[in-house]
Amino acid sequence: MKEIKVPIGVSARHVHLSQDDLERLFGKGYELHPHKPLSQPGQYAAEEEVEVIGPKRSLKLRVLGPTRKNTQVELAITDAIYLGIQPIPPIRDSGDVEETPGIKIRGPLGEIEIPKGVIIAWRHIHTPKDMAEELGLVDKQIVEVKAEGVRAVVFENVLIRVSDKFAWEFHIDTDEANAAFVKNGDIATVVFEPVKLLQKT
Repeated sequence: MKEIKVPIGVSARHVHLSQDDLERLFGKGYELHPHKPLSQPGQYAAEEEVEVIGPKRSLKLRVLGPTRKNTQVELAITDAIYLGIQPIPPIRDSGDVEETPGIKIRGPLGEIEIPKGVIIAWRHIHTPKDMAEELGLVDKQIVEVKAEGVRAVVFENVLIRVSDKFAWEFHIDTDEANAAFVKNGDIATVVFEPVKLLQKT
């Protein structure tokens, strides 16, 4: 079994907006204002926030930039329960929003209702293309990740995502991080043999 260390990145609930939806919420020709850079190259937390309105309650969520082709809301399971979304949104790779719930989103200048796009993000590892080639990793491969400590856990069904735009990092949501008692920058261990590919549910 091959093993390699990987830094942990904890992904809090957030929204990705398309340019069209950004303008409907903030105004014609509006552009996001970067607040702070994220660990992945070119990605940033924007100054802008929106209100996501569920059947029971609402939450303010940070918008992440840059804009994307489609609007997407990424939640932890506890967020979905708080909002009253039933059934719980499916666990999906980012961008895979077919047959997912929609939701209302409110900005300073208006409100929209997306017909789909609410997901629980599949735990995954951002993998640079050159590193994937060196390690023999392939896109959509499934691996295990071991997190050490007083609440040591093994994360199964971790998705490898390969791109020359990525920095090496293991992403989990706040529920998973709290359960394992880990935080941004902690180090985990990837076990990436034997090869198993993602089977979509």
